[in-house]
Amino acid sequence: MKVVVISASPRKIGKTQTIMKYVAESILDNTYVYPVEVKFINLSEGGIDYYTGDGAFGNTTKQAIKDITEADVWIIGTPIYNSFFSSALKNLFEYIDYKKTAGKTAGLVIVASGNSGFADVQTLLTQLMSYFNVITNPRAVFVTADTVDNGKIINEDVNSRLDHLVDETLGLARKVSND
Repeated sequence: MKVVVISASPRKIGKTQTIMKYVAESILDNTYVYPVEVKFINLSEGGIDYYTGDGAFGNTTKQAIKDITEADVWIIGTPIYNSFFSSALKNLFEYIDYKKTAGKTAGLVIVASGNSGFADVQTLLTQLMSYFNVITNPRAVFVTADTVDNGKIINEDVNSRLDHLVDETLGLARKVSND
């Protein structure tokens, strides 16, 4: 099973990045349960070209397209900016061909500075996944920024919820692939 973990924050030292690195490590720690190959796409590293629709883009963008298209599972983490998911994530998905994504599975992690906007962004991301014919785990993980400090998750409940998301999403993907 191939999994791509996407950290959709454009910030170099973002809390979303810390959380999604934990998710990638959680997947790798559970390879005895689900043998997987994990790719990590970190949008804060740049390199994803601005989508212009002309088909011209660089190697980093090509690799991201390949990783996303070939993955069986997407686990996407995004911060909330102005009641929307990251525009860097939207830009990345402009490159993805919906004809090559049917039957994949996704898990969602949404990060915000406060407790509002989570359901709105979950709805938007679920609609985006639906466009790509991706089956989305209905239990997104909502995380507030105060649970991350100095590059570490400081709330064990967040770790537990992220681990549960990984287990549920990979389990859902296995069920879907066996049908």
